[in-house]
Amino acid sequence: MANAGRSAFLAAAGLLAAFGATLPSAAQQAADPGRRTGFDVMSPQTQAMQRDDAANPGMLWALEGDALWRAPAGDAGRSCAACHGEPASMTGVSARYPAWSEAAGRPVDLQTRINLCRVDRQNAPPFALESRELLALATLVGRQSRGLPVSPPQDARLTPIRQAGADLYARRQGQLDLSCADCHDAHVGGRLGGSVIPPATPTGYPLYRLEWQDLGSLQRRLRNCLTGMRAEPYPFGAPEYVALEAFLAERAQGLPVETPAVRP
Repeated sequence: MANAGRSAFLAAAGLLAAFGATLPSAAQQAADPGRRTGFDVMSPQTQAMQRDDAANPGMLWALEGDALWRAPAGDAGRSCAACHGEPASMTGVSARYPAWSEAAGRPVDLQTRINLCRVDRQNAPPFALESRELLALATLVGRQSRGLPVSPPQDARLTPIRQAGADLYARRQGQLDLSCADCHDAHVGGRLGGSVIPPATPTGYPLYRLEWQDLGSLQRRLRNCLTGMRAEPYPFGAPEYVALEAFLAERAQGLPVETPAVRP
C-alpha cells in the first residue's frame, strides 16, 4: 500500500475511536457453540501429527528458539534467559498478542515485541521479520501458552485497531473482488483447491504448513490470501496486518492456543 493509502487507513482507525465503533463482544463470540479452529476441520492424520511433538515439524523451530533464548546476543552480551529465566516464564504471553507497546506507541504482534526486546535490552539489531531466528523465538514463546485460552488485552487503545481489522476483513479486494469473509464466513467448511476452508480463528501461529513445507507467521498466511485474491499484499510488519491480527484474536478469544500448530 502506498504511503498515502496507509495514512488514510490510520486516520480511519482514529475516526473509529472517536465515534466509539464497537465489535461484537468476545462473550457473544464465545457463546457461539459452532466456533471452531483450523484443527477441527483437518484430517485425523494431520491432527495426529500436530498432537505428537515427535512428529510435529514445528517443534524443530521451538528447539532452535530454545538455543537462541539461552545464547548471549548484542553489545550487551545478554541472553533472553538472563532477564526472563526459563522459557516457562513466558506462559500466557503469546495468548495476549497483539498488544499495545508503550515503547513503540502502537500495537505490536509477538514478533515485533521480541525485536523490541532485542534492540532495547540486548543492544542487538532486530531480526528480519519472518526470519528463521525470529520465528524460532516466537514459536518457543508461543509454545509456553499451548492449551491456554486466547486472551486479547482489554485495552481501549486497541478498540479502533480491532475495528479497522474488522473493516479490512469485510472489504472486497483484488481482481477477484473477494473479501476474507467471503471464504472464511460464507463458505467455511467448503473446499478451495482441495483444502477445507477453515474458520477465521487462528490459534496456532507460528505454525507449520504442509503446503509450504515450512513454518510461518499469521502475516505470511494473510499475504498468501491477498495474493490468492489477486490483491497487492502489504509488506511484513504493516499496520494493516496488525489490525487484522488483533481482530482475529478477538474472534478466537477463549479458544486454546495450539502453537506450533500444523495445517495442510
